[in-house]
Amino acid sequence: MDTSCAGAAARTCDRIEAGDGEIQAFVPEPGRRERLGREARVADERWGKVDGRPPLYGVMVGVKDIVRVEGLPTRAGSDVPAEALAGAEASLVGRLREAGALVVGKTVTAEFAVTAPGPTRNPHHLDHTPGGSSSGSAAAVAAGMVPLAVGTQTIGSMIRPAAYCGVVGFKPTHGRVPSDGVIPNAPTFDTVGLFARDVATLAPAAAVLCDGWRPSGEGGETSREGGEASGEGWAAAGRRPVLGVPLGPYLDRADAEARSSFEERAGRLEAAGFGVRHVPFPDDFERVVAEQRVINRYELARSHAVWFPRHGGRYREQTAEAIREGQRMSHDAYAAALRARAEFRERLVAAMDRDGIDLWITPAATGPAPYGLKSTGDSVMSLPWSYAGTPALALPAGRAANSLPLGVQCVARPGADERLLGWAPDVESVLVATSAPV
Repeated sequence: MDTSCAGAAARTCDRIEAGDGEIQAFVPEPGRRERLGREARVADERWGKVDGRPPLYGVMVGVKDIVRVEGLPTRAGSDVPAEALAGAEASLVGRLREAGALVVGKTVTAEFAVTAPGPTRNPHHLDHTPGGSSSGSAAAVAAGMVPLAVGTQTIGSMIRPAAYCGVVGFKPTHGRVPSDGVIPNAPTFDTVGLFARDVATLAPAAAVLCDGWRPSGEGGETSREGGEASGEGWAAAGRRPVLGVPLGPYLDRADAEARSSFEERAGRLEAAGFGVRHVPFPDDFERVVAEQRVINRYELARSHAVWFPRHGGRYREQTAEAIREGQRMSHDAYAAALRARAEFRERLVAAMDRDGIDLWITPAATGPAPYGLKSTGDSVMSLPWSYAGTPALALPAGRAANSLPLGVQCVARPGADERLLGWAPDVESVLVATSAPV
């Protein structure tokens, strides 16, 4: 097989042309094959005959259409003119290019990464949602069109579609990936992340995108004693993590099938040698839901303070109503919600310290992908972790009775992205080995 970038680009275009008519993961691009072919030839000339190729040499990447990419229009899933949304290319795209990756094209997003869905369908069953708002990125990976795709998450926009589409989804700690050149939703929560078929494919790209990446085992996150964690400390390489199951009203949001499947997987992880501890947390979940909404809607309205007055008639009603809700919220309510968020984040870390938890594990979504394309599903299983800004990872974990995928979510403490991905292959190996329906 031709291992050049040009060969990979041609095969990728073949797959998109063969399958994307039904799935609609990519924003249509006239001349995609010719553009990508030119870029691939440049990459081959630069790196094709040298030792020490960059870590993502020849990797084809889809990029969510709220991330600006030079030469490709950004519409954010909307009818707003592309020139109104134009700006400099996101620096994260430059990082991918310098690492050898090629941008295959823009992937479909819910309008402005809110809730109004795009046309993308779930590759496992075309009549079911792929989730949102990073629907196109998750579906493109699940359908085998690209091995890697960029998404973003404000509440559950990566973890949920990863679960629905049966792929790996990684949402880093808030702020680890630069967000310049990304159209904002709610900047307090907005986080750039990645989709891939497995952890091994995703990990090198995470190292490229995340600021200050340190290989697993070299420290980085705050330790239980309050200092820097070291390779000899509590998360030393080779020790399996202690997993925490957060009992209470949060976990009760999962439907019966998702809960049963999750408990089965947690039991098998424990049998495989992982410590599993069941901990009541959080005890004020409904308050967390309410405060998160205040921050999200307030910031959404401010993010669209210029575009909405000029182009509001082009917005879909779901998006427009979310913006209007944010316009009605007071600054005092917003400031109080930010204080509550900071306090919750402290309580979350304290709970992990108190109970000796390295990773929380939960269902990645409330159940399998719902039927229909008018809704992107329920993001609530991601909500407290996005609220706190912690890193999270969705791993495929079997299938529901209707054959649609299910997933398990792993959540680390803030800043522990390296530990999360360092431990993930062990967790993944158990989940893959037990992937039959339950």
